[in-house]
Amino acid sequence: MSFRRGGARRGDGDAGGNPPARKAVRSAKLASVPLAFAGRQVAGASKRALGRPADEVDREIQLRTAEHMAEVLGELKGCAAKLGQILGIYELGLPPDLAEPYRIALSRLQDAAPPMLPRTVHGVLAESFGPDWRAHFREFDDRRAAAATIGQVHRAIWHDGRAVAVKVMYPGARAAVDSDLRQLRGLAWLAPVFLPHADGPAVVDELAECLRAELDFEAEAQNQRRFAQTYADDPDFRVPRVVAQHGDVIVSEWLDGIPLSRVIGTGAQAERDRVGMQVIRFFWSSAPRSGLLYGDPHPGNFRVLPDGRLGVVDFGACPAWPPAQFPLLVRDIADALINGGPAELDEFARRHGFIDGTRGLDSAGLAAKLMPFTEILRADTFRVDSAWLRGRTLDAMSPKLSNAYRQLGLPAYLMPFQRALVTLLGLIAQLGTTGPMRDEILRWSPEFREVMERHRVRTGQPTDLNAVRLRRASAPAKGFAAG
Repeated sequence: MSFRRGGARRGDGDAGGNPPARKAVRSAKLASVPLAFAGRQVAGASKRALGRPADEVDREIQLRTAEHMAEVLGELKGCAAKLGQILGIYELGLPPDLAEPYRIALSRLQDAAPPMLPRTVHGVLAESFGPDWRAHFREFDDRRAAAATIGQVHRAIWHDGRAVAVKVMYPGARAAVDSDLRQLRGLAWLAPVFLPHADGPAVVDELAECLRAELDFEAEAQNQRRFAQTYADDPDFRVPRVVAQHGDVIVSEWLDGIPLSRVIGTGAQAERDRVGMQVIRFFWSSAPRSGLLYGDPHPGNFRVLPDGRLGVVDFGACPAWPPAQFPLLVRDIADALINGGPAELDEFARRHGFIDGTRGLDSAGLAAKLMPFTEILRADTFRVDSAWLRGRTLDAMSPKLSNAYRQLGLPAYLMPFQRALVTLLGLIAQLGTTGPMRDEILRWSPEFREVMERHRVRTGQPTDLNAVRLRRASAPAKGFAAG
């Protein structure tokens, strides 16, 4: 057996590359970001006074702050690194010239967290598989192949000759996540800044459950087994089978493929469109086919395989879905927006707990903000890119009191779906995806199909999507008479 050993990088957290778990240490590291930013602002004022162009100084401040943020969040791992990934989506709401350095720095979080040293990895393997853990492998590469928020992945050869991916949890990851969640609960009072009527503690508790689920490798392995069985022999997807799971280690089949980050950066637009539509299909089909929601459609969790299929990994955030009240919620909001008006939207918000009977809702204002999303269901093909998502994000995040979003509460049970949907939109926007999104969504959502059928009957359109396409294909070209 051969076991190759990799070295440590300078600047690793502790001696083993583990996330710092003590609350004081993590708090100090998080606090260093705004403090350092303030210092750069002071230094920038001096540089401007000495004649350096203001735009150049501001860009340098933004770049260094973004790099510092990525470094701190990546080193802390746990919830902090997950927060960094989410911020990587919300930066799409920033003006492009300010967003670029944050996009570059935050995109490195998935692959640039400090690595564990080989002795630390070996310790986790010994604790999980026993002191003879090496007997399970013909080869084990000590150099990590990929990083995740709570662990890292190594390539190995299983004892039967199969190439496998070995996912190893960081020692101290649970303590780090617990520390982050305590701080997150302490910040729950900030929720009303964005959603004045949200139940901050309930939303934070639901988010905490989502994050804690990713620490349960036994449950993650069970999720992955279910997805692998559901998508076995699928022409569009491959989910690697679980080979073994013990303690804080999951061993599964190795996937050779191109990371989506590379497709986003250098892929031809036709390939970006194709892959974006595959991601949409996997997300929307996950719950109807498996009974589980694929909750983390992040670029780092997909690979484009040599045969064109989409390889999917990381099944920690996969709750059973849908809750009993969710299908009716989907139907009602779509019906209010597609077939109704402000009055129906107001009724929807009250029925499903977004507002209560004691306060009003600017239903017309809210409808205006939500209508751009319905274009996905109205158009044969639709494009989601950074400019489109930036407009939607700015609408949602506006601190103005007139922002209708701020009049809403947020039912806590929606948190897993909302988090997943935001991440999905961020991914397909980065790809600049154009495709028949409506058809893909309707294929997997009977609630949306019901609403769109009602819309076609009400507007006198054919009720069959294929009939609509046939009619358009056979219609004479505009400006020419049929002969």
